[in-house]
Amino acid sequence: MIGHLISITFAIILDKLIGDPPSLPHPVKGMGKLISFLDQRFNHGKNRSVKGLWMLVMVLLITFLASFFLVYISYQLHWWVGVIVEALLIATTIAQKSLKDAALEVYEPLEVNNLALARLKLSYIVGRDTERLGEAEIVRATVETVAENTSDGITAPLFWAFIGGAPLSLVYRAINTCDSMVGYKNEKYRDFGYFSAKCDDLVNYFPSRITAMLILLFSHCPFYRKREAWKLLFQDAKKHPSPNSGWGEAVTAIILGVQLGGINYYRGKKSDRARMGKALQPLNNSHIIAATKIAEKAVIWFYLFLCIGGIGFELAYAWS
Repeated sequence: MIGHLISITFAIILDKLIGDPPSLPHPVKGMGKLISFLDQRFNHGKNRSVKGLWMLVMVLLITFLASFFLVYISYQLHWWVGVIVEALLIATTIAQKSLKDAALEVYEPLEVNNLALARLKLSYIVGRDTERLGEAEIVRATVETVAENTSDGITAPLFWAFIGGAPLSLVYRAINTCDSMVGYKNEKYRDFGYFSAKCDDLVNYFPSRITAMLILLFSHCPFYRKREAWKLLFQDAKKHPSPNSGWGEAVTAIILGVQLGGINYYRGKKSDRARMGKALQPLNNSHIIAATKIAEKAVIWFYLFLCIGGIGFELAYAWS
């Protein structure tokens, strides 16, 4: 457990400093190619849900075995070699720097009133149509993305790294990648991606809630009394169509005193998303920066939460 925490520490520092350099090989790229190959091979004919389950099992099994043996061999060479290899692998599963950089790439053109460039940059990180969005809607989409991915892209892989080291962190990322590639409710993927989507819901259940609660517990909440804020969090988080995404969006809306959710368009089709928080002030560019700061603090609080849990586990184990 302590070895996992040391690896997690190095991974967070490494990701914050260099992120994911595009020139270096990345496990997620390999996962994506494997998923794409299996999608083309199996996503046709009858029993697509069963084929989708086999696809998921194959991706997870290959990911786990490859990472497990790499970590095992590294620890056989030397304990510190194992820790460093684990740290490097865990760092590939988290995206703190990438998330912040993506948000700033939308923020910067907004600052000079270049809406066309802001819409273009936003289209790289969201699935909704961005061509006609006004400034406030661009801000909303960016804040929602940061809020949702604070758990999906950072704290959730750290949670699983804490439990099972780099292999489980990479398994989590493989599940997340399967969901992002085939977990759609359209004709092509409704059956084939069913188990990928459900598995993603399952592995994000605890991290999303722990992250949101830590944010609200340790954040200054200028617009609500804490008791009211807690009530609103549990009330609004359940409104989201995803069982987990609503937690990050709801707590961010509460801290910022804004309303998230609303009308989105996906390939021209209207989608009316549940509202999170109350519109106590209008959305503006500064809320993008504020959302990234909430995400950064959330990582620190989540890391300390893991440290306390790890040390407590080790002491309990030693005592027993």
